[in-house]
Amino acid sequence: MKTAPSATLDPGAWRVRGQTLFPGVLASIVVAAAATFLSQHYGAPVMLFALLLGLAMNFLSQSPAALRAGPLEEDQPPRGGPAAADAPCAAGIEFTARTVLRIGVALLGLRITLAQIAELGVTPVSIVLVSVVLTIGLSMLAARALGFNTLFGLLSGGATAICGASAAMALAAALPAHPQKERATLFTVVGVSALSTLAMIVYPMVVRAFGLDERAAGVFLGGTIHDVAQVVGAGYSLSHQTGDVATFVKLMRVAMLLPVIVFAVLLTQRQSPADAAGNAAAAGPRPPLLPGFVVGFAVLVGVASTGWLPPAVTAFGNDVSRWCLVAAIAAIGMKTQLKDLATVGFKPVALMLGETVFLALLVLALVRWLP
Repeated sequence: MKTAPSATLDPGAWRVRGQTLFPGVLASIVVAAAATFLSQHYGAPVMLFALLLGLAMNFLSQSPAALRAGPLEEDQPPRGGPAAADAPCAAGIEFTARTVLRIGVALLGLRITLAQIAELGVTPVSIVLVSVVLTIGLSMLAARALGFNTLFGLLSGGATAICGASAAMALAAALPAHPQKERATLFTVVGVSALSTLAMIVYPMVVRAFGLDERAAGVFLGGTIHDVAQVVGAGYSLSHQTGDVATFVKLMRVAMLLPVIVFAVLLTQRQSPADAAGNAAAAGPRPPLLPGFVVGFAVLVGVASTGWLPPAVTAFGNDVSRWCLVAAIAAIGMKTQLKDLATVGFKPVALMLGETVFLALLVLALVRWLP
């Protein structure tokens, strides 16, 4: 009896997938090339140009029907629904913002060696541990004070303290089902993405205002900005050394996702066994606790530390990484909808803004006072 060929091995499926992704990927590359040209001619950070040009091209990620209806029409389908599927560039932009970004971050491992990490000492590790624990703890207390479920504080605090939207999705899968869980997760993803984009622009100014050196600047940016892409954009907009340190510190925060998810599971085990089983079924499959791009980054750091790679290979990997990251930042700009924050009310916005400000002030104080 013959079986149908696997979709992953079917050339036709790959061709259809490529045709779906091509318009959005091409748009991201074009914006990245334009940002690179402007950066070379005007001396401004390429990541900032990529973000601003991407924001200006936001219409590419929306369907024609959504653009005609406008953001306030009641019959407009939610983003990511059927209307989004009609946008020719939407799938490719999403692919660039997620998959291409992760490839670029993993390839950054070729720039960093174990000797460079050892030179940083224990201070970055201490800062990451203290900031994650205090931010999540304070967020849970603040959520209760504002009248929200304590688990919403864990969700938003974990997203703020660890790795933005990725942490929000992973924690949401670990938390029990709740009537408001989907809305809370959606708001958290939108909130951390918007605040992380703003931080990418504002925090380099903070670094300059406080006169932080390259190492301290990298620890601050990597320890405070929510999403990996914006950390990379802000860090490398200042210098290569700042970008390297910021990326390493940020990936240490990403690694904190595992113990925080374990804590979330233990916290919710007070329910009855039947309830827990039902919630686990409702939550669906959980994302991996340690993302593949973090593992890839660590492996490439180890390979680069051996000194076995020819300089030409390292240089090629760095070039590919840079183009991946610039294109990903452009794609993130194209899919960013900052105005979505206006639809969720004041209290949730105040909670996430307070978490963000607290994390920034805490890390800035630790960077300046710890040796």
